[in-house]
Amino acid sequence: MFSSIAKASVRQKEIFEVVLRNGWDYMWSLLTGGKPDEPKLPTPAVLRNILIELGPVYVKLGQLLSTRPDLLPQAYIEELTALQADVPPVAWVQVEALLQEQMGGLFRDKFRTFDSRPVAAGSIAQTHRATLPNGREVAVKVQRPGIDEIVNQDIALIKSLAELADLTDLGETYNFRGLAAEFITSLNDELDFSQEASYTDRLRRNLAKSRWFDAKELVIPEIVWELTTQKVLVMEWLDGKPILTWDFQLPNGNEDQATKKAIATLLTRVFFQQICLDGFFHADPHPGNLFYLTDGRVALLDCGMIGRLDPVTQKVLIELLLAMVNLDAQRCAQLTLELSPSAISINLARLETDYDRLLRKYYNLNLSEISFGELFYEVLEAARSNQVRLPANLGLCAKTLANLEGVARTLDPEYNISEQIKPLMTDLFSRQLIGEAPIPALLRTALDLKSLSLQSPRQVEMLLDRITSERLRWNLRIQELDDLRRSIDDSANRLSFSILVGSLIMGAAIISSQEPIAQVYWVSEALFATASLLGLWLIISILRSGKLR
Repeated sequence: MFSSIAKASVRQKEIFEVVLRNGWDYMWSLLTGGKPDEPKLPTPAVLRNILIELGPVYVKLGQLLSTRPDLLPQAYIEELTALQADVPPVAWVQVEALLQEQMGGLFRDKFRTFDSRPVAAGSIAQTHRATLPNGREVAVKVQRPGIDEIVNQDIALIKSLAELADLTDLGETYNFRGLAAEFITSLNDELDFSQEASYTDRLRRNLAKSRWFDAKELVIPEIVWELTTQKVLVMEWLDGKPILTWDFQLPNGNEDQATKKAIATLLTRVFFQQICLDGFFHADPHPGNLFYLTDGRVALLDCGMIGRLDPVTQKVLIELLLAMVNLDAQRCAQLTLELSPSAISINLARLETDYDRLLRKYYNLNLSEISFGELFYEVLEAARSNQVRLPANLGLCAKTLANLEGVARTLDPEYNISEQIKPLMTDLFSRQLIGEAPIPALLRTALDLKSLSLQSPRQVEMLLDRITSERLRWNLRIQELDDLRRSIDDSANRLSFSILVGSLIMGAAIISSQEPIAQVYWVSEALFATASLLGLWLIISILRSGKLR
């Protein structure tokens, strides 16, 4: 199937050449029409080089895979985490043509000044500095011309690869087509700058107030909606530098450690509010997206990659984080299964043993010596080795926390994420217990108790009446009981069928052993033929069911 696709375009020929040049034997067999066997990845470094050579779409695929420790071992996660495409900026002539197309007419009428030299260039877009007619400085993010055509070609290939991978034994455990669909959705979101603008606005609203940090110390750029389109994003310009390149020095020449510690604390509280309270978080807080501004504020940039957590996953995740901080293997295993849609078939005892073995190496360490991001990755990797399928956004959350911890430890070598999050979790649980408004919550509880006290006597009377009159019925439903009943029925039917076939054979044998009589000889032959056909049908049925072993 794939061999015919590989000859269809110049782009596919390029991919073919890159794979061969880097020596990925398994992919060579797929491209030449070989049988899809269990996927065999190249070494982490080779995979990284292949993705970089293949271009922006595959770089994004690698970045997505770096958020999935439930799919890839730790060595691959580390290699893909810092994956960036080394691409030159697009020529100004092409950028100008795209701006005119998106903004209509002479786009320069909408700006007082526009710097044709990009301040940053990435695999999907590049950013220019400009000034609006009212004097306000803005950053203009422009999509690389023609990138959507390349994306459409590569998406078709990725779908084909996912379909091939799903034919393997590993495909039964990991839904590769689902992973491809998730990647395609994420990529399409990144190509739609109006979507990124809406994400940015939502983060600004969510973080505009907080009880965990001073919202005035944080800034997220404001979107200029009247100039923003699907391929052009215009937002507030922020003067500053990436946070790890800022020179935090006091007048006496010493480093301002107090400010760096305060920034590490602020970032922790900002991201834990997004994850634990909002369920909507900036999923790419690498050092290049965290700026320290000249006015002393911290800025979050590039909000194109967003993670979401539904309320149930959010609640279980919070408890899982605390269980990891407390090195509680048993609780980690229980909570992991709560997050898995296929938890029924998982061996809880084995998972708990693996977690205990994993966490044991941390028992004699101080909390400040434990890398929480690494621990989170190891927990997800242990779940992967036990065939536990976890929500995709859990890996995204793990990467976010790992990036956050890396930045915070660089700012503050004594940074201890456990000490940082425990008071936040205590406050969170107390708010869940008593609510934001304790007095109304108490009044509602009192009303519920009053209603219960009025209804209980009548309900008890009805229960006793049904018991004494023998009209009490119990409706029980045992999970998976229907499957068990069908399995027992199938086994009983096959056993009965086998007994019938054996009886026919024995009857035919008894008849044929007697003195041959023409009148009954044909009965013996018919019994043998019938038994043979039924026995053959039974064997085929068992083999087709796949339950011979």
